[in-house]
Amino acid sequence: MPATLHEHALFAGGPVLGGVHRLDLDIEPHAHDFLEIAVIGTGYGRHVTSQGEHPLRRGQVIVLRPGAWHGFLDCAGLTVANCCLSAQALRTELAALYDIPMLRRMLWTDPVASGTHGVAVTTVDPVAAEEAIAEIGLLERDLGADQSRPGRVLGRLVTVLGVLADGRAPERETLESAIHPAVAATIARFEAAPAHPWRLDDLARAVNLDPAYLGRLFGRYAGVTPLGFLARLRAERAATLLAHSTLPAARVGAAVGWDDPAYFARRFRTLVGLTPTEYRRRSRSAAHARLSAPAEPADERRKPSMPPPRVPASSVAGPTGT
Repeated sequence: MPATLHEHALFAGGPVLGGVHRLDLDIEPHAHDFLEIAVIGTGYGRHVTSQGEHPLRRGQVIVLRPGAWHGFLDCAGLTVANCCLSAQALRTELAALYDIPMLRRMLWTDPVASGTHGVAVTTVDPVAAEEAIAEIGLLERDLGADQSRPGRVLGRLVTVLGVLADGRAPERETLESAIHPAVAATIARFEAAPAHPWRLDDLARAVNLDPAYLGRLFGRYAGVTPLGFLARLRAERAATLLAHSTLPAARVGAAVGWDDPAYFARRFRTLVGLTPTEYRRRSRSAAHARLSAPAEPADERRKPSMPPPRVPASSVAGPTGT
């Protein structure tokens, strides 16, 4: 059963997690309740998501929104550098990242786009990839230091994101210098009350725009429609509740704005790639495994974590719905 990696167990109260790993065994498919960036270096392996399996190449950058899942297969000397951001911090102290067009595209627009199940895979040039991996290694060092280094950690994060943004292919169109105020105001309404029965007409009226024009603005700045953005946000909030609460799945759906349990199950599976029941089952399985494992030394608990590797297999079955 795939594991779920939890922010509260890994981040030690901070907004960022980072580490560089050399993989020679498979990494079981796993999900997160935080945002993950994985930069691929040298070596060989295959990437598995709800959309299938694909060979990994040096310079690929994988971004997973909270609730999304993936794994690594047939790894041989594969370098993977992880830079992870707290979902809570993305709504609070790191929320300003959304206002930077190149970072908004990397962390929100691409992985939120329709059909991606919260996973975006892009490519940067090899030099940028190696530079980002080196910076993530320094981030890991700063996070493991005996004394807290919040300023350095934030600086490393910004450097990593900047290196990856600069290493991407040039945009076909010039990005706007800042998000449109109407889009920002609408997203703020979604963030404040995702369970509200929002309607496009009401959202447009609140920002004094025609509904069709608001939809076009969202397409330009967020890559999805307003209600498509809301659906992804609801799925991410639902994933957190499924992992961290004992609410029945139907009540989780209602808590995020999907009152009909059948509709909630369909929308969640469309956006995350798993049914709510399956997502919760693997979360509980991972929690039980952590409780049963021997305690780690304090210095080890500060280190970034991946699911335990397994004996290589020729294939892996992706999670299925219930």
